[in-house]
Amino acid sequence: MRPACAMPEGGTVTGGSMRDEPTRPAADAAQASGLAILLWSCEPEEAPHRLFAPFFHAATAAAFDLPVEVYFTARSVHLLAPGVAERLHTGESGKTVLDAMREAIGHGAVFLACSDALQAHGLADTPLIAECGGRGGSVQFITRVMDLRWRCLVY
Repeated sequence: MRPACAMPEGGTVTGGSMRDEPTRPAADAAQASGLAILLWSCEPEEAPHRLFAPFFHAATAAAFDLPVEVYFTARSVHLLAPGVAERLHTGESGKTVLDAMREAIGHGAVFLACSDALQAHGLADTPLIAECGGRGGSVQFITRVMDLRWRCLVY
């Protein structure tokens, strides 16, 4: 294990294996202002096991007090329809996609639905699950992409 290093806030950062205590990134001018996640090629019905990673990453970033926005586009908007995410499982753990989504929300992530995708998939007039924080699509996501202070992931 590497020696601990002092952080500006007076905490410590340790290096080593994944089994070490979690570390916080050092605060400096290059630190991200937020994380925008685009769910684009996620296929809810065909590959629900692939849906764990985006929500796990959202929860992790939000746990570091980083603002996190998750943009649901294309077929991923189906996850925001009542009953869909709660019947899909992320793997053998028995955890549902909705459980993973709620974990991210619990840490402060915000879920945004693309209005065009909702329209294209016949969900424009469907009430969405309570976890959906509103509408956000291409303009909002590209604004985050162009902001050098934000980091973006696409799934």
